[in-house]
Amino acid sequence: MKRMSRILMVSAVSVALTASGTTAVVANPAEKPRAAAVAPVAADLSRGPLVSVEHLRTLTAREVAAELAGDKAGAWDTGAVRYGLDTFRIVYRTVDAHGRPTTASGLLALPRSGERRLRTVSFTHGTELFKGDVASVSTSVWDQAPALTYASAGFATVLPDYLGLGVGPGPHPWMDVPSETTAALDMLRASRAVATAKGRELRRDVLVTGFSQGASAALGLARSLQEGVDGWFRLRAVAPISGAYAFRDAELPALLAGQTEPKASVIYSALTLVAFNRLHHLYDTPAQVFRAPYDQTIEGLLDGTHTGQEVQAGTPDSIDALLTPRGRAMLAHPTGRLAAALRIADGVCTDWTPRAPIRLYYADGDEQAVTANTARCHAALRARGVHAPRIDLGTPDYGGSRHLGSHQTGTAAVVRWFHSLR
Repeated sequence: MKRMSRILMVSAVSVALTASGTTAVVANPAEKPRAAAVAPVAADLSRGPLVSVEHLRTLTAREVAAELAGDKAGAWDTGAVRYGLDTFRIVYRTVDAHGRPTTASGLLALPRSGERRLRTVSFTHGTELFKGDVASVSTSVWDQAPALTYASAGFATVLPDYLGLGVGPGPHPWMDVPSETTAALDMLRASRAVATAKGRELRRDVLVTGFSQGASAALGLARSLQEGVDGWFRLRAVAPISGAYAFRDAELPALLAGQTEPKASVIYSALTLVAFNRLHHLYDTPAQVFRAPYDQTIEGLLDGTHTGQEVQAGTPDSIDALLTPRGRAMLAHPTGRLAAALRIADGVCTDWTPRAPIRLYYADGDEQAVTANTARCHAALRARGVHAPRIDLGTPDYGGSRHLGSHQTGTAAVVRWFHSLR
């Protein structure tokens, strides 16, 4: 894989901005404990207040188009570019995966459209191994492209970093949909405060999308918005792209059977055990599930401070070289705490009935998020009476990856669909 840093699954608070563009707000950190559900969000005014906001960039429409078209790995579609935009790094109060007070960061992009009341898009990103590879910190076109695409098309665009990425503390709880949901919802609340301070208003209806890991996160956010957990925001539509919605029954078997790109299979297998162990205690020592010498290094390598290239160099080329028999068995036949955690992750398609329009975008022959994920999600929703069209993106390519290409092609398709919804 050519870019291992780009792998899968890759509140109404009144604030006054200072002249420098940074403000601090103190909030009551009291919070209810985390519930074992896909969307464990409670209506709590202590969630979402701003810690700080910093203006990052101002771009004209011409500059946006040039940046999108200039990506060396593959030009992004510029057909929806209409306006210039401003971007802001937001740090806000939220809760961690155990319901304890913490902070997280994200990017807000506001179009220079002249409109006061803005339609809002929430975009949740795919897997990033390094804290700095997210839109609020990185200036790479890959990380910035969703913000540039949707904001230049006229949408207020909200991009949470999730917990532990960007400038948020601690390790990232990878594929933990409940904490992705709380982080995304609280980022919406914080973004509303920033928009208000700028003389803009985020309209109530939210258009939700996300890629890879962020596809599951998008469905988690969509569910909580539909359930009315926020007093202002509500769900308008949801458009996930290339998700691992059936992680237990489709994605893990594909990883173990060699049906996905080999290095991605290794890293996702390691992430599954390390990240879920941090939350659910699956093993006592790394040596129980990882072979030497990786048992001594893998947990540190996946702490968010190492780049994708460093993770690639520090992991073997095959799952058999990484996992002990016990480690492989845990992924092949999940039981106990791991099985329970995977049921929550896979509940994004099986445990609720979307009432808003929904489309599932995917690429043929995706080498990371196998298409069986989308097929299973579609079938689960259909069984609940939900019309969720599967949108075939064909065989797109970005830097040699069809999975990454689906993000690029899917973003162009989703912005057009969102524009058609009124």
